[in-house]
Amino acid sequence: MRCPQCGNDVHQGAAFCSRCGARVFAPKPDAVREYALDVYRPSLWSYAGVFSLGAIIIALGASVMSNDHDQWRIGFGLIAFGGLTFLSAIIAVRKVSWNLTSDRLIERRGFVATRKREMELADIRSVEVTRRVLQRLVGLGDVTIASAASADYAIHLDNIANPDVAAETIRKARLKRLA
Repeated sequence: MRCPQCGNDVHQGAAFCSRCGARVFAPKPDAVREYALDVYRPSLWSYAGVFSLGAIIIALGASVMSNDHDQWRIGFGLIAFGGLTFLSAIIAVRKVSWNLTSDRLIERRGFVATRKREMELADIRSVEVTRRVLQRLVGLGDVTIASAASADYAIHLDNIANPDVAAETIRKARLKRLA
């Protein structure tokens, strides 16, 4: 092994050069693994209107089937359509998630075709919480995380439960990452 500064032959495993004293071997830091801190998803409350519509359609279908036995196909079709409305709302909730790890915030969108965006915690410029009137009534809110790397790059956590707690968790993870 040779010294990077003077070129002198140095013993294998030596930390410093015996001729010039330059550091030859820099110990590698222990590998730090990334670990999950939290997972955020939109609340089911944000789809309450869709669930209500599905319930109304199912009730209408049941009413048609019970009142007029000759129209059972229409009633069954309405019940099936109401069930599909419920299913579409559940899929809409499941297609978006935000994962907070010890190093990054990862946004995943999509069910069949997916999109993944990542933001390093060290790149976070600001964390903002917005709560509209109806969101405040049911304990929801939006959290916007702006990046210091680009002025127009931000990740929006829409309609999540306990947005103040989520924002504080992100702030603490960022400070821990910067320390």
